[in-house]
Amino acid sequence: MEIDSLGAMKLSVRGEYALRALLVLGRDYLEDDSVVRIQAISDQQHIPKRFLEQILNDLKSAGIVESKRGVAGGYRLHKPPDRITLAEIIRHIEGPLAPVSCVSEKFYEKCSCPDESRCAIRSVMKEVRDSIVKVMEHTTLADLADRARTLEQEPLSASDFMI
Repeated sequence: MEIDSLGAMKLSVRGEYALRALLVLGRDYLEDDSVVRIQAISDQQHIPKRFLEQILNDLKSAGIVESKRGVAGGYRLHKPPDRITLAEIIRHIEGPLAPVSCVSEKFYEKCSCPDESRCAIRSVMKEVRDSIVKVMEHTTLADLADRARTLEQEPLSASDFMI
């Protein structure tokens, strides 16, 4: 994740595309060896195919997805979607979940404040990190797929219509 010009934490486009691609694979997950073609993911999620290829290769190196080559080739999840957390994905694609490195548990770096143990900013950022980690580590791709299915059943609001 990055900090944008307004100081807000923001998922990069790469991180968003990774989640959207994995959502497709999570929704289509079957225990057999079936795969989803990269073109299908690209078309469904409006992700440029070349960028998607890079992202999926990165996720493959992390052991999150696996690929099958050839005419009937494509990608599938390496393990069931209920065993892949959003934290695992985001940490691999984006790095730390913490808003500042001095509160990161997995990517800690000393900060420049005079006394970390008494730093009010660090204390608040640790609470922010704990909240983010709690949500991300307790949300799986299966949860995300379930949420997508639920949201698709909801009626469009007036603000969703375009003229």
